[in-house]
Amino acid sequence: MLENLSERLQGIFSGLRSKGRLTEEDINAAMREIRLALLEADVNFKVVKAFVARTKERCLSSEVLDSLTPAQNVVKIVLDELTELLGRTDSRLVLGSRIPNVIMLVGLQGSGKTTAAAKLAYRLKQENHSPLLIAGDVYRPAAADQLQTLGDEIGVRVYRGDGRDPVAIAKEGVQDAIDNLRDVVIIDTAGRLHVDDDMMAEAAAIKEAVKPDQILMVVDAMTGQDVVNVVEAFADSVDFDGVIMSKMDGDARGGGALSIREVTGKPIKFISSGEKPDSLEVFHPDRMAKRILGMGDVVSLIENAVRVQQAEEEELEAERMMRGHITLDDFVMMNAQMRKMGGVQKLVSALPGGDKALASGQVDEGALDAMEVIINSMTKEERAKPELLNGSRRARIAKGAGVSVTAVNQMMKKFNETKKMVKQATAGMDAQMGRGKKGKKGKGKRRRGLGIPGMGGMSMKDLKKIQDMMGQ
Repeated sequence: MLENLSERLQGIFSGLRSKGRLTEEDINAAMREIRLALLEADVNFKVVKAFVARTKERCLSSEVLDSLTPAQNVVKIVLDELTELLGRTDSRLVLGSRIPNVIMLVGLQGSGKTTAAAKLAYRLKQENHSPLLIAGDVYRPAAADQLQTLGDEIGVRVYRGDGRDPVAIAKEGVQDAIDNLRDVVIIDTAGRLHVDDDMMAEAAAIKEAVKPDQILMVVDAMTGQDVVNVVEAFADSVDFDGVIMSKMDGDARGGGALSIREVTGKPIKFISSGEKPDSLEVFHPDRMAKRILGMGDVVSLIENAVRVQQAEEEELEAERMMRGHITLDDFVMMNAQMRKMGGVQKLVSALPGGDKALASGQVDEGALDAMEVIINSMTKEERAKPELLNGSRRARIAKGAGVSVTAVNQMMKKFNETKKMVKQATAGMDAQMGRGKKGKKGKGKRRRGLGIPGMGGMSMKDLKKIQDMMGQ
């Protein structure tokens, strides 16, 4: 996508560099070439007109024409203006404090909403969230089946409801997320072949019913200039927050991507290239501008390499913990994960009888924090190898934490009970997956959790055990 534009612009800049000093006529000729290149890339003509006017004005300044490297200055100005065109401000997806966060996807039929929903869910899962997908497209044949297949592939649950009323399905799906401790909901809505009143009315009804925290419009990058009219229509009806540009790997001109921010004021939040779950990327205007101008994007390359390495390390860590090889540092990490989920009280409130326990004062919110103080009084070696904690070491730790030795012993008891519980949960999972004692069956398959975010795949039953261990 946009390769032709990139090639054209690089050719224009190469011609400028060959001239050494530049005249006003050289700048005017270059701007005409840039205007033509942008129009051929299917950038909206109003956007092109404004872009060229701003760029030309800056390039004709004496600061550029009289400089020793005028061609480089022109390239810098074009880069700045192109970055501004794409949206200079940070437009990352920001999740609020509401649990669950509700993200609603809208767009025309064929824009790639369903695939984008699954990719977004996968991305959020990699960021330690626990997403739920809602199949809100009840009109397109097999739309729910497609979402179900994609959800199964990435290990994310899909709520389908009765398959008839999209508004009811959306409301019920949000409640299902609450009941099952899912912290993010992604609603896949129905599209049409073109903008019509029925589609807009349904999108508005879903918005009113679930009050989404974010509304993202999925736009086919291959649509061309027509994308501007489509985006403007949705902006007027549902007032979405940002755009996901899909099919950025297509062979179309793709100028629509350069027009959206300028025309609508709505930022591009993600771009999608390819069919794989991990092909959804955060949109960085400055990096995209550099790629278009042939400057490359080394930062993104490095980030992808780091992400792959981290994923491999995290998988090994998860496998280690699921085998019951838990250290006291892991115990501290679980504490941090509980905080992200709203703390002990929020987790307990979701358990059977949890609200009653909270009302009676049986839940000690500071229990995990007290454990963390004790663990932080240990050496690095002791946290990694808890079996080293003999009587003298425990006495030293108790003194450092300002607690009794009994408190240290109680904490270690709960730690050992947690290890035992995880081992039992793992054995149950292996049995369900048909693994024998040697673990040969299902070899090579990635282990998936049982549904509680950030808790190593623990179930509600396991959380009840944690509640009991805390003395609640």
